Amino acid sequence: MARDKKRFGICLQNPGCEDLEVGKIYRILPDKAAAAEGHLRVIDESGEDYLYPAECFVFVELPRKAKRVLSAPRRRAATRPT
Repeated sequence: MARDKKRFGICLQNPGCEDLEVGKIYRILPDKAAAAEGHLRVIDESGEDYLYPAECFVFVELPRKAKRVLSAPRRRAATRPT
């Protein structure tokens, strides 16, 4: 069985990176060149990937079900009638 390569990290700090939420789990994409420079390629709130300082994150191991949910394309929440 192939090993799941999806990686996730929790944002621990966001100095100069106000678009990251401290305490939130983010998907981290593999990028050896970025890692060599001390950065991680992170999918942020926009759904796009950007480079952020690696020291802002700690890697976490998640259950397979949580990985599936966090890797799924984001859908806009339905608005409730008022």
